[in-house]
Amino acid sequence: TQVLRKSLQKGLVLSTGSLMVYEAHKLISGFAEVHASFKVEDVIEQADYLYGSGETEKLYRLLVQHKNSDDAELLWRLARSARDLAQLGSTSAQEKRQLTYDSLEYAKKALEKNESNFEAHKWYGICLSDVGDYEGIKTKIGNSIIIKEHFQRAVELNPKDATTIHLIGVWCYSFAEMPWYQRKIAATLFATPPTSTFQEALRYFHMAEEADPNFYSKNLLFLGKTYLKLNNKKMALLWLSKAKEYPAQTEEDKQV
Repeated sequence: TQVLRKSLQKGLVLSTGSLMVYEAHKLISGFAEVHASFKVEDVIEQADYLYGSGETEKLYRLLVQHKNSDDAELLWRLARSARDLAQLGSTSAQEKRQLTYDSLEYAKKALEKNESNFEAHKWYGICLSDVGDYEGIKTKIGNSIIIKEHFQRAVELNPKDATTIHLIGVWCYSFAEMPWYQRKIAATLFATPPTSTFQEALRYFHMAEEADPNFYSKNLLFLGKTYLKLNNKKMALLWLSKAKEYPAQTEEDKQV
């Protein structure tokens, strides 16, 4: 009986010890998870501050450290950052090409991690379009349906995102003014080639402006250009004047 009691006591001590180790492991794991989530939030907060400050290179250096992250919020920001760096005039042609392809990979990974993230859809569409500039007009036209689908999905997920609505407008504008030889290429790639009109493009540009007035110099520019295509010179002048007066904050604004 005494031997049995000692064995039970020993077993209880071992069980208690194992339980303590298990609870300690849970506590440490929980702390690590909380710490990791706070770390992601901190990086995102810092990234958004740098983006708002126009610190393109610093932002990229911050985010590229997290290129192996599983967080879609970090990854789409990295895709945007890589693309913004590629757009800088100081970036060499070779670096621009590499950054363009890298940005597509980051956006693709963001989508894989969270298919319901509207920003991931938006930046995947943008980056896929950019890659088409290096792979030729046939590839660019071939990807056009996929690009539009991702923009439309982004708008479904966030109907108030003016930038994506604008991008659908640009898509429509591009197909409305597509030259005949590109239309022939499109006809070989699709049973029913994608088409659009300047009226449809105009509708999206106005929808974008309604969602977020004066949000983007290029939306103002495209409103003016589209009205010109529709031979409405009075409205064209109105929107082109607004685009010209828009305060230049980014590299794109300076190009308008």
